[in-house]
Amino acid sequence: MANHYKCILVAVDGSKSAEYAFRKSLDVAKRNKGSILNIVNVIDTRAIYAYERSTIERVQQASEELLNGYKAQAESEGIENVKVLIEYGSPKSIITKEIASLVEADLILCGATGLNEIERFIMGSVSEAIVRTAKCDVLVIRTPE
Repeated sequence: MANHYKCILVAVDGSKSAEYAFRKSLDVAKRNKGSILNIVNVIDTRAIYAYERSTIERVQQASEELLNGYKAQAESEGIENVKVLIEYGSPKSIITKEIASLVEADLILCGATGLNEIERFIMGSVSEAIVRTAKCDVLVIRTPE
């Protein structure tokens, strides 16, 4: 029998591949009745410390809008338990090291590629880091449905 996931974590960053991961997370949440869908956006603090306060506030606002939009979409598709989470730090480490245990995730979904191509070239992608360090199942989404 297939696993029943109780706590699904989907990492979103505004990219196209994160959008695909979010859409897939809706399917997974629907198939796993009673599960909690946690939608998380990590604001990369290394990238924002260089900016002034008004820029940081804009980044936070964009993050909130992104998450609230996804939450509304999930709820409109009949998913009852939806939580949104904004965290600060390095997406590569914080998703598996802190957020996944905080919400007790038993499945993490993420897009195959994130926004920052230069960083991906130098250090590998966030999805690779998640696959390497997660203590639960990971689903990396490469394509639209």
